[in-house]
Amino acid sequence: MLWIAVCDDEVMECCKMAEKIKVIMKEMKTPCMVRQFYSGRELLASPDSYDIIFLDIIMQELDGMRTAQLFREKAFDKILIFMSFSREYVFEAYDVEAFQYLLKPVPEKKLKRVLQKAVLKTEKRLQEYIIVSRERQKRKLFLDDICYFEIKGRLIDAHGTEGVFTYYEQIGVLENMLQGKGFFRCHKSYLINLKHVDGYNRQEAILDNGERILIAKRRYEGFCREILRYMRHNGGIG
Repeated sequence: MLWIAVCDDEVMECCKMAEKIKVIMKEMKTPCMVRQFYSGRELLASPDSYDIIFLDIIMQELDGMRTAQLFREKAFDKILIFMSFSREYVFEAYDVEAFQYLLKPVPEKKLKRVLQKAVLKTEKRLQEYIIVSRERQKRKLFLDDICYFEIKGRLIDAHGTEGVFTYYEQIGVLENMLQGKGFFRCHKSYLINLKHVDGYNRQEAILDNGERILIAKRRYEGFCREILRYMRHNGGIG
């Protein structure tokens, strides 16, 4: 089931959008939970995790752009869709990696196309995972949520958007699991998710959450090859 949030301080606008989304998702036969929020602060205070967020830009107190910036500090991989009567903030939307910028009033055909694309992207993200064990319990680790794996002998720390999960595993087994899934062992202690690399130099990779991960001198050339290959494959460069 997908969780969708609609945030708009105009109560009627918020209710109408939420209802339209429910109807379209039902037509698409995609189970979902749609929640309404009437302020950015209310959305940020919610304990629930949302896959797709529809966010009005011009709101009282905390505007949509600032709400998005604060939201991105704790969730990098969720889909943000802006709504506004104005085109003024289109370029600012790129700074918070908005998925779409919709002009109000939003035509139903346009809303349906955007929802179809958002659902496809979300489902694709949720498909990639590995199963790990800790204390005789098994758990799925969704790879898009993992920024990097830190190797500490037989212990593995999976550093993700929701925190750190520690479990026992052999590094060779982990590397085999991640073969062809966008990870690279840039140092004896780190397996990094190339998706989350925001920049790098000869000494370290800089992640999109601000963390810096060491790159071993002998692995630097291999890292450069892999990051370029990843970018080409995922549309980063021509």
